[in-house]
Amino acid sequence: MFSIRTATCAAVVAGVALVPLLPTQAQAAGSVHLHKIYYDSPGKDDRSTKSLNAEYVQVKNSTKRGVNLRGWTVTDASRHKYTFGSYTLGAGKTVTVRTGSGNDNASTKYQDRRAYVWNNDKDTATLRKSSGSRVDACSYNSTRYDYKMC
Repeated sequence: MFSIRTATCAAVVAGVALVPLLPTQAQAAGSVHLHKIYYDSPGKDDRSTKSLNAEYVQVKNSTKRGVNLRGWTVTDASRHKYTFGSYTLGAGKTVTVRTGSGNDNASTKYQDRRAYVWNNDKDTATLRKSSGSRVDACSYNSTRYDYKMC
C-alpha cells in the first residue's frame, strides 16, 4: 500500500510540475492589448493638429479573428476617455487612436481633442471592455524616450 501511495503522489507531482509549461488559453488564442503609446509628440507642443495627432496609443488584436470593440475605452490616469464606436479590429491588426482630429478609417481613429492627453513624463493607459472590465494597462515613467512599447 505504501508503494501505491508513493507512486500516486509522484504521478500527481509530475503532472503539476508540467502545468506551468503549458500556455494559458489566452496566450494560445492571442489577445487584444495595448501595443504602443507615443506620449511626447515631436517638436514644440503647440496644440496644432499635426502635433496633437503625433500623440497616440495603439491597440493590437493578436487573435485569429476580428474583435468587436464597440464601447471599449482607452483612458489615461487623469481619466481622459476615448470610447470606440461601431468598430471591429481585424485579426492580427492594430488600430492607432490619435489625440487630435481627422477622418476615422479602419486603421486610425481620432479623439477630436484640442489638448494633449498623454503626459510627457509619466502616465498609464488602460484598455477596458464595454462591460468595464480591464483588459490591459501600460505605464511609463520617463522623459528619456518619446514612446513606450507595451
